[in-house]
Amino acid sequence: MDLDQLRTELGDVDRQLISLVARRQALAAEVGRIKRAAGVPTRDYGQERNVVQRVRDHAEEQGVSPDLAEALVLLLIRSSLTVQERDRVAARAAGTGQRVLIIGGSGNIGRWFARFLGSQGYAIELADPVPPPDELTDCAYLADYRDTPLDHDIIVVAAPMPATNQILHELARRRPSGLVFDVGSLKSPLRTGLAALVEAGVAVTSVHPMFGPDTELLSGRHVVFVDVGVPDAVARAKALFAPTMAVQVELDLDSHDRLIAYVLGLSHALNIAFFTALAESGEAAPRLAQMSSTTFDAQLDVAARVARENPSLYFEIQHLNDYGTESLAALLYAVERLRSVVRAGDLDGFTALMERGRAYLSSRRTEVP
Repeated sequence: MDLDQLRTELGDVDRQLISLVARRQALAAEVGRIKRAAGVPTRDYGQERNVVQRVRDHAEEQGVSPDLAEALVLLLIRSSLTVQERDRVAARAAGTGQRVLIIGGSGNIGRWFARFLGSQGYAIELADPVPPPDELTDCAYLADYRDTPLDHDIIVVAAPMPATNQILHELARRRPSGLVFDVGSLKSPLRTGLAALVEAGVAVTSVHPMFGPDTELLSGRHVVFVDVGVPDAVARAKALFAPTMAVQVELDLDSHDRLIAYVLGLSHALNIAFFTALAESGEAAPRLAQMSSTTFDAQLDVAARVARENPSLYFEIQHLNDYGTESLAALLYAVERLRSVVRAGDLDGFTALMERGRAYLSSRRTEVP
């Protein structure tokens, strides 16, 4: 066959692949329906391992790279799980007849909660000086939450952190009857507002979804619930995520921010330091790209994503955390230790750093399908 014929045949194969993917998605949706009816969890890691191994074995028989086959099937599994989780959330319909007010609803995480709670049947009302995007035109909208009687079943505060504490104090003065929770990345700056709500007798808790607003599948994602002294409010907030596969974690306020200083603060600082060192090195990015390595490319990819994030939010995570300087001091100390063993030509000291890191990282419990 000539080149045009080969390309035509490749196009036919591509269309067949897409048709097979569509068929697989339909079968996965039916599997999800049967699981819901039987009360079986959506995700079965043992079954996923079996599927992956079968695909790898078959790929080897066909002369196809097992790694390529595994990557493809894991992508399909993830897509199927996303469909099953979305269907499970919708089928639960826990919010039917109930109303949710999302303060800051036009922001990224506010829009995520609008979609998530809307899929459960809640009637969504957005309060934000900025009108919502077209994707949320079916939600009720007002510019100022203070223009409502606050008689909603749930109030979600998704405003920037400096404004959130003020909003929490205002809510405490008005004492809404529904569940109230914020979704801030830090809780230290919200301490007084949360305490005021508790004092006012409001059903309040604090939630931290540990994922970005573009997240669809919650399997393997963590949602942190901070108990500020109203256990029933924690239980009600956790119930919102019950139909998903998210990992639910309960923490007190101080433990949350101490851990976030490392989980977010340290990782952000490390990447900011990395791209700052590169930017100030005098080495042009295209030239460095010609000398790339696997490790450098992976780190550069993460650093590039960090560089595109909101500087104000990232500054707040560093500056407003009561425990923020702790992780920065640890980073400085670690860099200085590395610098000292390198300058001293201390192979044993360098090896000890590597071995300690290897032991720590291998001890982390991971769950791989």
